[in-house]
Parts: sequence; C-alpha cells; structure tokens
Amino acid sequence: MRAHTIRAGLAALAAALGLGLLGTGCSTAAEDRAGVVVTTNILGDITQRIVGDQAEVTVLMGAGTDPHSFGISARQAAGIESAALLVYNGLGLEEGVLRHVEAAAGTGTPTLEVGAGIDPLPYTSDAMAGEPDPHFWTDPARVATAVGLIADQVTERVPGVDPEAVRANSEAYLAELDELDVWMTQQFAGIPDERRSLVTNHHVFGYLADRYAFDVVGAVIPSGTTLASPSAADLESLAGAIRESGVPAIFVDAEQPDRLARVLAEETGLHVDVVPLFSESLSAPGGGAETYLDLMRSNTEAIVTGLR
Repeated sequence: MRAHTIRAGLAALAAALGLGLLGTGCSTAAEDRAGVVVTTNILGDITQRIVGDQAEVTVLMGAGTDPHSFGISARQAAGIESAALLVYNGLGLEEGVLRHVEAAAGTGTPTLEVGAGIDPLPYTSDAMAGEPDPHFWTDPARVATAVGLIADQVTERVPGVDPEAVRANSEAYLAELDELDVWMTQQFAGIPDERRSLVTNHHVFGYLADRYAFDVVGAVIPSGTTLASPSAADLESLAGAIRESGVPAIFVDAEQPDRLARVLAEETGLHVDVVPLFSESLSAPGGGAETYLDLMRSNTEAIVTGLR
C-alpha cells in the first residue's frame, strides 16, 4: 500500500483550511505584510496554482537555474522581509538563499519550510547517507501533501484571500496531481523489471524511485547537491556498477553541463545514452517544462524512452 495518496492530501487540505478559518486577527505588523514569496520556481508554480488571483506570488529563482547555487539581489532580500508568507523548499536545497530566509524569519516574516512537512526520505548512499533528501517533488503524492501545507498557510497568513477560492484552486490542482500519478504509474509499468535502474547526474530522483519501484544505481556526482565534485575513484566505481547492472542510460539535468556524464558513458565501454531531464528547475517558455506538471510528464516520457 502506498504511504502517500493524492486523496489523503485532499482530506488534509480540507482539515487544514478549516483550521485556517478559525484564526483570529493579525498584529499590526502582520497587516502591513503583503503577497507570497517563493524561493524555487517549481514550488512557485505549485503555489501560484493554489493562490490563483487571490494574492501576488513572487518567485525568486529564474527558469533554468540550479536551486543549490542561485542567489538573490538586495532588492529581492528586502521583498522577502515584507512578505505575508515566505515559502521555501528547505532541507538544505537553497544553499545560497538560506541565510536570507533565516534573516527574514528573524524579523518576523512567516515562513513555511515545505520539505520538512512531507515525510522526507533520507539519502541512502554516498556522502549524504542518512540526511534528509530535499527533492520531494519527484513524487506527485508528496506534492499533494505540500499543497495542503501551502494552502493552510496562505489562508492563515495572507491578508485578504478568500479561503473558499483557495480551497477550490487546491482541490482542482489535487485532481490534476492524481491524474499525473496514475498516468506516470501506467507509463512506467511498461519498463521491464531488469531495466528499472537509474543513474543520474546527482542524487535527485530518490522519491520517484521509492514511489514507482526503481533502483538507484548511483550518481555521477555522488551527492545530493550539484556543488560537490566526483573523484576519479567515484567515477570508476560508478562505471563498474553500470557495467554490472547493464544500465542503458545516464540521466542528466537539462540545464547542467553533461561532460562528466559523457566521460562516464565512454568509461563503461558500453553503449550508454546520456538523456537530459528537467530535474530541479522549470524551463523557460517553449522549453517543454514550463510548469511542474509539464516537467513531470516530460521526465516520465524521457525515462521510459531511455530505459526500454
């Protein structure tokens, strides 16, 4: 039985919004705050679907940007401190922005660390084993849980929003997530068991592997962050694992250089394709991953093609 379900997210949403409606008053400082600020563009798209036209949503991270290394301007930092709600992924993902998040929280900005509330999985191998994995969005069911968390805080913290409108937006989006999850399950069912193995540029698909029964063989960068670097021994070890498992493809981030992955593919002495995925950022308009739902569909199709 799956630990998370989209329908459970819907029930949690109803309960959360009910609690939000019971809130009483705000302080003067809270009344002066406005809008929702979101750190990453994936969470930004999800939050915009929840908020709709009820409040302004500002996303700090541009399209095609690495969430581990992106930074913000002084103007953006000031905007965080005047927000009614700051939504961030957390669990160490936004390494270049965390100090600004902490500073804003210190001045009274309400913050929501979404990753902490979705029952995070630990990394299971390499240097970060045991630490929480922040890449929860590769599991649509955990995104459904995130929808309830965000909707609750928007209703409670953002002045002027209509709770019923937020509820309607969220329920509609949850239905789309349910459809996505069913479709992904159907698509992945066509991959033979002996080919359900993933090698990626870094450890970013642990949640997808857990939900859809894939085996993570390894990563070119044996870490959960793109800021780390592999050693020659790391690459040699992974090449051996690829040869042993017969993995037909290495999946890399479409927005990151793939030189190391191509070197690794050559090192195996086998025919191994290097396949781009949109793993940590939405694409620019026209890029094929302009929304979270588009990103997941694009990645699913690429994984199915690469492993069949």
